[in-house]
Amino acid sequence: MPSPVEFYFDFSSPYGYLAAQRVDELADEYDREIVWRPFLLGAVFKTTGGQPLLDIPMKGDYARHDLARSARLFDIPFEIPKKFPFMSVSACRAFYWLEQDDSEAAQELALALYERAFGEGKSIAEPKEVAEVAEELGHDPEEVMAALQNPSIKARLKSEVDAAIEKGVFGSPFFIVDGEAFWGYDRMEDLGMWLDTGGW
Repeated sequence: MPSPVEFYFDFSSPYGYLAAQRVDELADEYDREIVWRPFLLGAVFKTTGGQPLLDIPMKGDYARHDLARSARLFDIPFEIPKKFPFMSVSACRAFYWLEQDDSEAAQELALALYERAFGEGKSIAEPKEVAEVAEELGHDPEEVMAALQNPSIKARLKSEVDAAIEKGVFGSPFFIVDGEAFWGYDRMEDLGMWLDTGGW
């Protein structure tokens, strides 16, 4: 059975948001499982010395234009939240809390959180905001709030971030398949060609 595609993303990444809207189509087209792996770019930046793209002079202006243009191309709703960049720790913890029992429910939550952040331009930085989104999907908000403070869930997120860094993940979105890494939303077509041809 073909190995899955690991899809790394930060909930505060607008390009990660765009990738999340299209990654399932990629999976269906090439019959590959997608393993969703949210992580924290802030922790990676401590290693790489990076910073949020939209905060970089000149590059940030270009990225804002490019993001809107890329969203229009695939008719994806897009709006940068007023508070940006934002902390995505609570969103990641909620994802891994659900993922331990139901990966599909975790992916559904990830898409809903991304939609609220970049589809509607609303905040998902606070625990209560993450719990609100989860409640809309039928999850008990009190259980979600408790999970966000659960030591085992905190440890799970830390281990996922450490594993991402160990694998060389330094941006969002970032894909790994068959030992091959593809960084960036603009590499999704290359990823598709790799899956289609078996590599080159």
